[in-house]
Amino acid sequence: MPHRAQPFPDAPLARALAADLDAADFRSQPLRRLWGEEADDAVGRGLREPILRALGGRDDVLPTLGRLWVLGMPQPRDAVERALPQLGVEGAEALGLARVDGGDVHPEALIRPQSFVDADGVGEWWIASDLDEIALGASLPADHVLGVGGASRTLAELVIPVPIGRALDLGTGCGIQALLVSRHAAGVVATDISARALAYAELNALLNGVHNIEFRLGSLFEPVAGESFDLIVSNPPFVITPRASGVPEYEYRDGGLVGDALVEEFLRSAPAHLAPGGIAQLLGNWESRGGARGLDRVRSWIGDELDAWVIQREELTPLGYAELWIRDGGTLPRDAEFTRLLTAWLDDFAERDVTAVGFGYILLRRPPANHHVLRRFETVSQPVSNLGRALGAGLAAHDALAEGIPARLTVAPDVTEARHLMPGEDDPSAIELRQGGGFGRTIGVDSALAGFVGACDGELTVAQIAAALADLFDVPLADLWADLEPRIRQLVLDGVLLPAAE
Repeated sequence: MPHRAQPFPDAPLARALAADLDAADFRSQPLRRLWGEEADDAVGRGLREPILRALGGRDDVLPTLGRLWVLGMPQPRDAVERALPQLGVEGAEALGLARVDGGDVHPEALIRPQSFVDADGVGEWWIASDLDEIALGASLPADHVLGVGGASRTLAELVIPVPIGRALDLGTGCGIQALLVSRHAAGVVATDISARALAYAELNALLNGVHNIEFRLGSLFEPVAGESFDLIVSNPPFVITPRASGVPEYEYRDGGLVGDALVEEFLRSAPAHLAPGGIAQLLGNWESRGGARGLDRVRSWIGDELDAWVIQREELTPLGYAELWIRDGGTLPRDAEFTRLLTAWLDDFAERDVTAVGFGYILLRRPPANHHVLRRFETVSQPVSNLGRALGAGLAAHDALAEGIPARLTVAPDVTEARHLMPGEDDPSAIELRQGGGFGRTIGVDSALAGFVGACDGELTVAQIAAALADLFDVPLADLWADLEPRIRQLVLDGVLLPAAE
């Protein structure tokens, strides 16, 4: 592997680079217009050629910066000098983002615009990270610092969007979560075991004019011993990797422990660092092994005094999981190393009797004293929209239910009812309530519960609706309520029914 520059987060140089990128309009939409939507989408699949064909021989500012730092390709020095009038090529070298070789400037990093939407509006960051395998022309080095990938975007969508005091981004990588959280936190501590990752994260904060993040080096919670936070977010290096000779240990995804022990250690350690009411949110993998379901194993790692909401999004076989992460490191089935790595992964799983690996989202909360604890462990395979808001609404509903079912309820505006009838029949064989947003749940109900939901207009009280249904179905009110009450509570928790406005 050739020499790799270390990013150097120098504030004046970062400001000069930001001014040049701003002047060039180096942002997602101008770049997308420059080379077209189809070519822009192809970059995510590792294809450069569509962009290169669209740019042709243009050497003006935006095409030059696009080739240099979006695609990771050398550019003529005179073109780069014109594109960076304030920073200059020497400044780019000093930041560790480029090097000069003869008449060409070679990129030492990628810089890509990353748009976001949160409660405060729409924005965009410039995010620097290491060159990918396409730019390197080789597999990734072990200390590779990843840019903004699918997992990063998922975690960003997961975080409940509320103002907070202190936040911790554990395993910050390129710093994207710390940047996003900084918009609604008074202060953020960003940690990582990789000095290279912290250098990128600090550079990205400077590049985007963010000054309320503190960067600390160390593993897991060691850099914040004795401290507590209102929010902990983490996209930890949770990928299960064999501890075998010759298997690459990528810092950005491999925590160095056996199996899913890193996620277990996080869940056992995080509560000590949560302030009252504080929330921890993370992504993770967990193994089903020896007859024990993965979600049940996760449940055993979380103290009974904590609110816990764990959502399994997918589950892979050991073979499927191994293939996914071997490919992620840049090794393909046609490569000589693929079979050796696959064997190491499958042997590792076999040693622990692993039958499946789950992936999903974990939310912990330190509740107030005498609080009824939320314990929810579920599999949700359908797409989820506005996940952070949906989780926040679920927690709020759980808290409201501690005082009992609200006196008046209304149906959420995204909920519809579907009735399925056999030909020639008047009574439905099945009734379903369907959410159009949030978790997109489809919930089977019977006629009594469907009637209750249909009557929730915010005017009638819950007691009035229940009494009317008892008369309609000619059953004792106590018996009807004993059947409906737990299911109504679940519909409130799921966001199908909402407290009526006063």
